[in-house]
Amino acid sequence: MRRFFRHILLVFVLLSTRSVDAHEIRPAYLQIVQQSDNQYQLLWKVPTLGDMVLKIYPRFEDSFELTEAGLARPVSGAMIHNYMLTGNRPLEGSHIEIVNLNKTMVDVLVNITYLNGEKVSLMLQPDATGALLPGKTSKWQVVKTYTVLGIEHIWFGIDHLLFVLALIIITVGFKKIVKTITAFTLAHSITLSLAVLGYANLPGPPVEAVIALSIVFLASEMLKLQQGKPSLTAQKPWLVAFSFGLLHGFGFAGALADVGLPQSEIPLALAFFNVGVEVGQIVFVLAMLLILRLLALKKDWLPVLKKIPAYAIGSVAAFWAIERVIGFWS
Repeated sequence: MRRFFRHILLVFVLLSTRSVDAHEIRPAYLQIVQQSDNQYQLLWKVPTLGDMVLKIYPRFEDSFELTEAGLARPVSGAMIHNYMLTGNRPLEGSHIEIVNLNKTMVDVLVNITYLNGEKVSLMLQPDATGALLPGKTSKWQVVKTYTVLGIEHIWFGIDHLLFVLALIIITVGFKKIVKTITAFTLAHSITLSLAVLGYANLPGPPVEAVIALSIVFLASEMLKLQQGKPSLTAQKPWLVAFSFGLLHGFGFAGALADVGLPQSEIPLALAFFNVGVEVGQIVFVLAMLLILRLLALKKDWLPVLKKIPAYAIGSVAAFWAIERVIGFWS
């Protein structure tokens, strides 16, 4: 009966998902590289939602002039603009604002490289759209920025969340769930670190496709359980979680590569991005376990609904897999 109510939970999650797009809304990214005493080269990467480009853009003080340097070009999930910024005063200590950011749910990661080699990282958010640009990033700023990025990545990464949720649905017993989630955490932490530090790498599109297939696999495991057949995931969920977790780690690394790392604080930024992912994952797991407990109090669910979650999650994940494979050649 408890497993039945776990299956019902997934129906609500899927119904609350407005889009079948599994990719999270990643942060906008502003890279500023100083070229001379009064000139800076800018790369502005704006997330897209389907064919819609978010109407946000950076605005500097009146003592700086921003001019376009070439045509905007689309990339996967974003639009890239190049600018030149010229000013009659140092950029350090000046104010920057992202116009219209308060009308979105998107954060903006700002990375600055000064002529003297100093590197700065900061994050702007919908409730804090502007800031004074520092000359050097404090360690605390790196910790705060990359922890938030990690939390947001896992919370907006629908495919990662569905994988974790499917594991929770299949796995019986709190201790077994803890062991399973720990194995998933350990695995993706290993490959995330190896990929970011340049020791291992896999191309993004195939990784994203196989991540979708890993969810299809768990959906088929759910059906096996319902039919009373032996299930590898039910018997050894930690092994399945660890195996696929290695692959999900490369997916996390791809997201981190999109926003970049402060070169002077790579180990610190990487560590706290990982911490953010784990914090977000733990909060999600605890919330789902609480909801499962509440659903277990209901006694009037129809048995006919038992198979809906497995077929729903399998169909959505299969669509993602097909879409991503087709994207190899688009």
